[in-house]
Amino acid sequence: MTTANDLSRLTAKAAAFIGGEKGLFIGGEWRAAESGETLPVVDPSSGREVGRIAQAGASDVDAAVASARRALEDPAWARMRSHQREEIMLRLAELIRAEAPALAEIETVNSGKLIANTRLFDVDLSVHTLRYMAGWASKLHGETMDLAVPYLPQMRFNGFTRRFPVGVVAAITPWNVPLCQAVWKLAPVLATGCTIVLKPSELTSLTALRLAELCEEAGVPAGVVNVVTGTGDVTGKALIEHPGVDKINFTGSTRVGRLIAEHAARSFKHYNLELGGKSPLIIAEDADLEKAIPGAAWAIYGNSGQNCCAGSRALVHEKHFDKVLAGVADIAASIRLGPGLDPASMMGPLVGKIHRARVAEHVDRARTSGAQVIGGEIVDGEGSYFTPAIITGLDHGHPTVQQEIFGPVLCAFPFKDDEEALRLANDTAFGLGASIWTEGLTTANRYFERLKAGTVWINTHNVLDLSLPFGGVKQSGVGFELGRQGIESHTVVRAGVMLVED
Repeated sequence: MTTANDLSRLTAKAAAFIGGEKGLFIGGEWRAAESGETLPVVDPSSGREVGRIAQAGASDVDAAVASARRALEDPAWARMRSHQREEIMLRLAELIRAEAPALAEIETVNSGKLIANTRLFDVDLSVHTLRYMAGWASKLHGETMDLAVPYLPQMRFNGFTRRFPVGVVAAITPWNVPLCQAVWKLAPVLATGCTIVLKPSELTSLTALRLAELCEEAGVPAGVVNVVTGTGDVTGKALIEHPGVDKINFTGSTRVGRLIAEHAARSFKHYNLELGGKSPLIIAEDADLEKAIPGAAWAIYGNSGQNCCAGSRALVHEKHFDKVLAGVADIAASIRLGPGLDPASMMGPLVGKIHRARVAEHVDRARTSGAQVIGGEIVDGEGSYFTPAIITGLDHGHPTVQQEIFGPVLCAFPFKDDEEALRLANDTAFGLGASIWTEGLTTANRYFERLKAGTVWINTHNVLDLSLPFGGVKQSGVGFELGRQGIESHTVVRAGVMLVED
């Protein structure tokens, strides 16, 4: 098996961008971190360093937030008409579309993801996101109303509301869908007239930095978009705690999300959090197994299981349990591991060896507890490859079942009836996604109404669209991205009262 990306496959543009040392993008200019510190950019398929990024410190974050504040108040942005912001966003979408092959390659080398996935989801969906969100720039509006004011019976008043930008947004993105997550956070900022300081994961920062260059080329005024790179405990912490930030938009772990919520409560910042998941995939007695079996396999093994909505808990009616398990095991055995640039690869490496060790620890804990485990092995050699795993025989309260693993590890359980399935499905601290596989409309409605999740899929899993709000309940987060709700969360409402003269 070939495990390392063949970098000779890269386009000239991608190869030129990946190498070398990248700075911080602040106020429309590129600069080194004040400390001069840098961090390695690693190709997960080989474990080799392919470039370096700046390690931003508190002073760099200060400069980025100050830049965003100046731009927010500068008439060049603050007074820009909504249709002009829309035009900029459409230009940016076209620039990303034109550079799609190189951006997909950069993403694949930096993240380990398959080139088909980085093209379709990270790049093409980013283009669609900007086009969709651009339309909202001219469609945000308030309301008008007649006011009662009963304690002033001799006077008449009209009421109205308007929406204004929430302000400076601190956006922190994860490593599993780097470019698309950055654009998900950038697009509503541009549509509503906010400004942004974006901190991508230190593991996968390259496409966010290229995005900054494209923003400048598209005509985004200097300071509206700033990108600072670095670790979460240094750069992220300084950004979250900065008094000049008005809203925090975070995607990542529940542990960090809890810290953000605590800080935001003390400082009364706006925030939304898209956090962890342990999503159930339920195969009912009347499910079409020809669809449900591959659906269950790829719900967990897609993107090497590095997906917050991954269907990591399969709950299967006892009538079908053995058949479903055998079918998923056959698919898992057929998956060809390999580097993302190789079009024959079906699953790439995990993002790095540190993360792979965490995933392996969960599987080893299950083995030690007496579970039956198929797969779940570290692949020797270069890169951070891990074979798909299926785990059965664990108690549903076991940590491997309850904690987010973020890897290709499926925990499977049989159930006798709908009540048991719903109890198991909701028996988790998380509530991001869930799916029900059934041929019955009544069954689908029953599960939709009772599953405690932000999104419920029916005969599919992990399908997202820009028009639908995306968010979780319980420890999977607060608030929404995408859709009307995602746009409006970047605005504040101001109410007005006007005396009507007869």
